[in-house]
Amino acid sequence: MPLLIQNIRVDRITSTAELFDKYPHLQENAKAFRSQPLTDVDPKCLLYVQQREFAATTPADNNVSVIGSEDATTCHLVVLRHTGSGATCLAHCDGSNTYAEVPLLLKSVTSLNTCCNEGRLDLHLVGGFKDDAMTSHELSLNILEAFQQLKDDIHLQTCCVTEMNDVVVNAVHKPAVYGVGVNVKTGKVFPATFPCKGPAEDLRSARTFTGGQMVDIYDSSRGLVKVGPCNWSPNMEIGFWLSQEDAIILKYLSTSPKAEPPHFVHHIKSTIQFLLKHPNSDGLFPGGQPQLYHRTESGNWERVVAQVDS
Repeated sequence: MPLLIQNIRVDRITSTAELFDKYPHLQENAKAFRSQPLTDVDPKCLLYVQQREFAATTPADNNVSVIGSEDATTCHLVVLRHTGSGATCLAHCDGSNTYAEVPLLLKSVTSLNTCCNEGRLDLHLVGGFKDDAMTSHELSLNILEAFQQLKDDIHLQTCCVTEMNDVVVNAVHKPAVYGVGVNVKTGKVFPATFPCKGPAEDLRSARTFTGGQMVDIYDSSRGLVKVGPCNWSPNMEIGFWLSQEDAIILKYLSTSPKAEPPHFVHHIKSTIQFLLKHPNSDGLFPGGQPQLYHRTESGNWERVVAQVDS
């Protein structure tokens, strides 16, 4: 179980309270992290990761300077970085299949670390809060345990999770930090917000909404965001939600109704409208191929038009 804190192997963790009591510097690090000002990340340098997605790249990538994700309430944002090569992965984990997902994150970093023997793997965890159902607490423990089960040494640096990411606003518990970015050139991890969450925001949200599992969305060797192919079946009954009040949508479609960001309901309705417009996914992936997006000279993500063989 090679999860290390200050170069000392960590025993099995049974609660986040126990973790923070035993390693008080993690509390101080978390307080310092959440006290940083929120950075509004420029879309022209950003690779945005949605829920149940991850992406990895290296400092040599000319298309991406920051990988980021937000809107995490009970979800956790995971950053894994090799200090030697700078290979960096960011994932947005919701607890759907944690023990299968964490090895994918490790593989995404180690596969990019092909020419550097020096350095170590640093782990940064941000997310969750003191929710009534303790969903955040369970996910914190599962992610930590999943990293303990890896064969590689993983050095936990930032652990701003659950109670250490909790703030009370008008007697309601909420996350102090909803989003993070990681600068892939420097390795700096910081609280962030993202005005642009593309490309293909609705399509990617639809994939997750219909049960899609954790997926790698970026090919760093080609500088391409790749979406799908994915499958869903027609379900016109979901149109029911479009006529419901915000409170009903929050109650039934959120793990943390009182803690969601203001745009949550709009996001859900936009995803449902996309699914109603595309009742099955066949037409979205001609020839069963993924949608690919490249960075243009102006800094936007633009879909790559497939070449048809003559």
